[in-house]
Amino acid sequence: MKQLLDFIPLIIFFALFKFYDIYIATGALIVATAAQIGITYLVYKKLEKIQLITFALVAVFGGMTIVLHDADFIKWKVTILYVVFALGLTISHLMGRSAIKSMLGKELVLPDAVWAKINWAWVLFFAVCAVINIYVAYRLPLDVWVNFKVFGLLIATFVYTLLTGIYIYKHMPKEQKDSQQ
Repeated sequence: MKQLLDFIPLIIFFALFKFYDIYIATGALIVATAAQIGITYLVYKKLEKIQLITFALVAVFGGMTIVLHDADFIKWKVTILYVVFALGLTISHLMGRSAIKSMLGKELVLPDAVWAKINWAWVLFFAVCAVINIYVAYRLPLDVWVNFKVFGLLIATFVYTLLTGIYIYKHMPKEQKDSQQ
């Protein structure tokens, strides 16, 4: 349920962009993201930091897109979000508290070297996505960028998550694999 709730603002953004324009879609994205955060809090009684960071970036860059009537700002939101993710993972790792290990380490026991590789792989993924987003945003038409943002990045993240899962499974201790089945 929660994962579906996370995609509703993106679906609304995409639909309104196709039927209207980037400015109406961006305004709806801001409202839908705020509503999504409110509903998430009401249902789960907590919010994740990433939800708040995402909303702040959507509100600021979406607001600038609407007020200044310039779609470049909403395009930058994606890149800045991925840079924040990459920096967050880098800083947490360098401080000795890997964010990925913190999220998944309660359920999974893996050697620290494996957690480090997973962390750096996601840093690289987010950095590459940030660069590709800038390329698509400024070299291709707006409708191509919207499709890339909604579908391309979503599919890439899903595939990378799946590959991470396979990598984790490959490195899990045998007794943990047996208990997973």
